Amino acid sequence: MSYVLGLRCRECGRNYPPEVLFVCEYCFGSLEVIYDYARIRKVLTKEKITKRPKNLWRYRELLPLNKEPITGFFSGFTPLIRARNLSAYLGAKEVYLKDDSVSHPTLSFKDRVVAVAISKAKEFGFNTVACASTGNLANAVSAQAAFCGLRSFIFIPADLELAKIVSTLIYGAQVVAVEGSYDEVNRLCAEIASRYHWAFVNINIRPYYAEGSKTFGFEIAEQLNWRLPQHIVVPVAGGSLISKIWKAFQELYKLGFVEKPRTKVYAAQAQGCSPVVTTIKENSEIIKPVRPKTIAKSLAIGNPADGYYAVSVVKESKGWGEEASDEEIVEAMRVLAETEGIFTETAGGVTLAVTKKLLAQKIIPKEESIVICITGNGLKTQDAVIPQLKKLWHIKPTLESFMETLKEHT
Repeated sequence: MSYVLGLRCRECGRNYPPEVLFVCEYCFGSLEVIYDYARIRKVLTKEKITKRPKNLWRYRELLPLNKEPITGFFSGFTPLIRARNLSAYLGAKEVYLKDDSVSHPTLSFKDRVVAVAISKAKEFGFNTVACASTGNLANAVSAQAAFCGLRSFIFIPADLELAKIVSTLIYGAQVVAVEGSYDEVNRLCAEIASRYHWAFVNINIRPYYAEGSKTFGFEIAEQLNWRLPQHIVVPVAGGSLISKIWKAFQELYKLGFVEKPRTKVYAAQAQGCSPVVTTIKENSEIIKPVRPKTIAKSLAIGNPADGYYAVSVVKESKGWGEEASDEEIVEAMRVLAETEGIFTETAGGVTLAVTKKLLAQKIIPKEESIVICITGNGLKTQDAVIPQLKKLWHIKPTLESFMETLKEHT
């Protein structure tokens, strides 16, 4: 049973039926799924959720499907780790890592949104799915399309990391490398979506796709025993994840599962692509597009679709925004690996580097609870850290050779 009432424009508030729509025909604002919370309150309880399988569909009533899902049965419910070693390094009391670097099947939080998008695309009768991607979404769409027997077209910037390209091609998707930035790829995909009857998960069915990100926030609350953290640091690319985490907290409050959200939300971006953080710091409402230049390619969206809403969430929650240089990103990736044994991609390096800065600036108090969002796996961005790794010891297969080398390095 679906609890979806329809779609609503996030700007003018006009209502639309739950169809393949993504832009308001009156003001061109983006559309968002709305739910019948009164009905949901009558059927959904915390106890019911905890008895369900540990995947994203345990929050089914708060997701936009009319029929049964066709994928995502092992996606979601990733670990929330009490990071004691990292806490000591940062000098902070209570640090948690929401670790989607181990997400099934493609090691990033995009597995969540794609599970919802592909299930919804099937409901709408599409047999081809597609996306514009900086890498992680490409992996998730191609993998889950293969699982569901759907054809897939993946459009990426031509300079994407090789590991992410391989991790897309292996599933049999048709990958199209576009000589341009992500924003140029996205504009091209919008034109293609108007020509072909394909479900572009982050374009023409974006309102449904984006709802999958809420499960990231739902899980944090549940894993903290229905307590919200005082601070959460979120990487920002298109701006959807940070917006939907906040929406998740608000929905849990409407259902009476948590107290009124007082979590301060922080936007983390790379220095070479920080339009949202710049807008926050300038106390503006206008997102100024930029040309990305950063190793954090998964965050390299210079004209974020939900940038305005990301800024709004930060302001509403009384949070802040900060950026990290490429050098700080790599250092943070190394620190996370050496303290907690977690190899994150560059986006995770951004969130940790930004957390460190916010603590140093005393914007986040060291005695309060902090969740750092780790959204992808470092196996996808190995090139970023290779120059900073320890050198190999090359020895002969003898004890003497080892002892001699050990002596030279100690």
